[in-house]
Amino acid sequence: MPTPTVILSTSPGKYQVLWRVDSFEFERQETTLKLLALAFGGDPACTDCNRVLRLPGLLNCKYDPAYRVTVEYPCDAVWNPGDFRLDIPATEEAFSHPSNGSRKPPQKHTHSEQDWAWVTHELASGKDAAKLTWLLASRRSDKPNPLYYAQRTVDVASARLWLIEGNHLDDVIIMLESRRRFEIPAALCSARAREIAATAQRMIARRKLA
Repeated sequence: MPTPTVILSTSPGKYQVLWRVDSFEFERQETTLKLLALAFGGDPACTDCNRVLRLPGLLNCKYDPAYRVTVEYPCDAVWNPGDFRLDIPATEEAFSHPSNGSRKPPQKHTHSEQDWAWVTHELASGKDAAKLTWLLASRRSDKPNPLYYAQRTVDVASARLWLIEGNHLDDVIIMLESRRRFEIPAALCSARAREIAATAQRMIARRKLA
């Protein structure tokens, strides 16, 4: 994903992210927003072109005490549609073919599912996450961004394992931040860690309900 132009911290653990873009038609913009929401756990209802954003410096009075909205400016680049390479096939599949309960499950595991099973097993066996990340990236050179894919796969699997082991969500976030603090810009590292920890938490909850 391109580096955001603006990151608004709107309430505890919640953010609004903006990119300065060019050459986006309305339909392409809304499609991209839907994929972003599905991929990163955002609100799929907030994907139309007419959005109201919270203003930095003002107070979000839904909380007691009120939460002051803050802003960061990680980047001043202008991005195009081709820069948003949402390399998550399952996300695009879910968007293109909404589930209606009648579809048959696939007969074969995808490469991504095989990667997930392998990474989960290796982490549970005590293998080093950094080595797993680089090994997975080297194995998946077919991906548009192999390193991003490997980092996310390893980190989501790690967060899920830590939560199952009984670690507190805040501790999981700290561990994720510490792991990638030299690889990912500081402005994104904290938000990314929170999103990944929340994704792992939802995975565990869905598993319990299944």
